[in-house]
Amino acid sequence: MIDNSRGILAMSASVVVFIFNDALMKLAAETMPAVQAIGLRGLFATLWCALAVWASGAWRQVGGIRHPSVLARGALEAAAAIVYFIALTRIPFAIATAVNLSTPLFLAVLAVLILKEKVGWRRWTTIALGFVGVLMVIQPKLGDINAWMWVVVLAALLGALRDILGRYVPATVPTVVVSLSSAIGVTLAGCVWASLEGWQPVPMRGLALLVAASVLLASGYQLLMLALRSRTDYSVMGSFRYASVLWALGIGYVVWGDVPNTLAVLGIVVIVGSGLYLLHRERVRRGAR
Repeated sequence: MIDNSRGILAMSASVVVFIFNDALMKLAAETMPAVQAIGLRGLFATLWCALAVWASGAWRQVGGIRHPSVLARGALEAAAAIVYFIALTRIPFAIATAVNLSTPLFLAVLAVLILKEKVGWRRWTTIALGFVGVLMVIQPKLGDINAWMWVVVLAALLGALRDILGRYVPATVPTVVVSLSSAIGVTLAGCVWASLEGWQPVPMRGLALLVAASVLLASGYQLLMLALRSRTDYSVMGSFRYASVLWALGIGYVVWGDVPNTLAVLGIVVIVGSGLYLLHRERVRRGAR
């Protein structure tokens, strides 16, 4: 029986890192076009990942970046980011966020179909309840939903496929090399798109925010790959992505003064309860060994 603790911890840590990265990117996007910010952040993240590859000695295995699974994962990383951004510019943020957080549901389904994981009714119910909690927090309005919602669904599916591919990356390819591949993919996609739109001047404040965000992005890539390579059940690990909503609410309150209403507070309780129940089930499973 697999001990899921390591994957859960790494996934939870990556959620924290990515959500702070998103907050910095939101601030940076106030000073320049968002797609340009994505490209520049990716460029800096590529630099940090390259330095990590060199410092760790993993440069000797950097040729592993050409492995089909690594290349495919990098391409899916870039595709998911760009597809999501295209939809985000055309539908409300709440709708896009809610649908994009369906990734854990896709991940659970793909884990069953592709990785042959066994997911019981308790785990399925808990995953679904976690998503309901996300909807309670975000509170999307049905009238705002349009065809672009399905583009976000595609982005969520691409993200889940990217994570599934993490299980097929050979153990001989260092995690930092896989992170480098992801950073390169996002950089190319973002910079090409920004070039087509035309580059804008970058203020010092925006540049500083991008540098900070790039450090978090590079760290998040590393933590995510550690989680994906931990042999943890994907159906369990993916559910802890819902925690991003809790961090987003906290950051929103501190930085922008956003205060959740009663329904959002109840949603937080549902999300936290779902996560605690999954942890409880893991303890029960380990105790039954």
